[in-house]
Amino acid sequence: MSLDALIDSLPDYAKDLRLNYSSLVRNNTELTKQQLWGTVVASAVATRNAALTAAVVAEAANHLSAMELDAAKAAAAIMGMNNIYYRFHHLSSNEKYSTLPAKLRMNVLRSHGVDHNDFELWSLAVSAINGCGKCVDSHENVVRQKGVTEETIAAVIRVCSVIHAIGPVLEEKAATAA
Repeated sequence: MSLDALIDSLPDYAKDLRLNYSSLVRNNTELTKQQLWGTVVASAVATRNAALTAAVVAEAANHLSAMELDAAKAAAAIMGMNNIYYRFHHLSSNEKYSTLPAKLRMNVLRSHGVDHNDFELWSLAVSAINGCGKCVDSHENVVRQKGVTEETIAAVIRVCSVIHAIGPVLEEKAATAA
């Protein structure tokens, strides 16, 4: 199913999600095409919803190069790992964990091949979805130091919040259709 058809098929109780998707993605005026579609891809992957992810990746291929698409997926993948590891640091009262080396490979943070700020914004979106305060602070600080405005960051977070909310609605819809 195409992404537009999937969004248009959301039930009436999720009308706000349809409207927000339309204004934030279909009629985007705040983000570059790469920022927008990378955020949509990374956020969809982070939802773990197969139908949404498949539709988003198919549509994003019309807006991103293969390298940009892979980088957005890579942001979701690496943050899936890092958000768990660093959220544990944040949640544990034992400060020693923060002094130990991570010993996790994170090469993609330097080898993704896209604009550094865009990759950081995608990582920030996934970190927000996954609820890792330590990673949110880190990625927000990096992009702010590199000149990204709070308005751009807020636009990315709005997009990821809507994409994330669509995942559970599609799960409910699939569960009750059977």
